[in-house]
Parts: sequence; C-alpha cells; structure tokens
Amino acid sequence: MFDSVKGFGLTFSTMFKKRVTIKYPDVPQPAAPRYHGRHVLNRHPDGLEKCVGCELCAWACPADAIYVEGGDNTEDARYSPGERYGAVYQINYARCIFCGLCIEACPTRSLTMSNSYELASDSRADLIYTKEQLLAPLLPGMEAPPHAMRLGANETDYYVQGPTNPGASAGAERPDRSEPKEVVR
Repeated sequence: MFDSVKGFGLTFSTMFKKRVTIKYPDVPQPAAPRYHGRHVLNRHPDGLEKCVGCELCAWACPADAIYVEGGDNTEDARYSPGERYGAVYQINYARCIFCGLCIEACPTRSLTMSNSYELASDSRADLIYTKEQLLAPLLPGMEAPPHAMRLGANETDYYVQGPTNPGASAGAERPDRSEPKEVVR
C-alpha cells in the first residue's frame, strides 16, 4: 500500500512541472561540434576527388560497412590527382557504428564526418549511400571531374605542397613559412 502511494506521489509531483520537450522535426537541434555524423568525400580546390581508391577505410572499418573499388585514372579521364581513384564507393549506414576509424585510416584526408544526423529511412536499401551521395558539392571555381590537373603537374603538388592559391581548400590560408618571425621582449 505504501509503495503505491509513494509511486503516485511521484507521478503527481511531476504532473505540474514545466515540460522539457523539443520540437525536433520542425526545429532541428544543432549537433555538438565533434559529433560523428554522415560521411563526406572531399574534393581538391579544382574539383578533383581526394579519394585515391586505396581501400584503407574499408579495411579499418570494424563493422564492414564500407565498400571501395579502385579504378585507374587515364589522361583522358582523370578523377583524382593520383594513379587511382575510388570508382565505386559505398557506405552502409545500417551497419556503420560511427566510430571514425575510417577517417583515421584515410591517408589523403578525403573522408571526413559531418554533423548531419538525419539518416532515418523506411527501407534498408536507402541506407546504402553511394559515391554520388557522399561527394562534397562543387563550390564556385570547381570543375566537375574528369578533367586535367589544375593545381600542379603531379600529385605531389596536390598532397605535399598543398594548393597554390591560399584559402582555396577549407577556406583557410596557409601560414607564411618563408622567414621566422622575430620575437621582441
């Protein structure tokens, strides 16, 4: 008897408190800055894909959610600066555990995770994202591949030296490393 009165007391005490609800579908909540959401395949400032089809992300995935099939670039059809590119790229979000190990395994930093968390679907087939769905959109000044390399003569110009025009990649300028700055005390 005493337990049921105690239980009803808790119910009645919370009945008149202010409700803490969010209007999620109408007003989406912002995710935390380091939230692991949907994957994004990044591009170079000229529009070429950063993915070189090495398949390291697929090997690092503990859930076996990533499938990559590499293809060879030719002079007529160049999709990335290297010899190869990711011809087929799929991520199965029904299997993905959003651990981020694929991001750490990527040698070219082509794969990153966004803050997008809306992945719900009525069908499991809709949860398999293809390369076209994962690729970052073309920004102003970018050209859709295949095309020739615009930022240098070889892939070293893309991956080691970086872009020649400051601010082209990720909107950040490269620091000036020509001379060390003098410190005044």
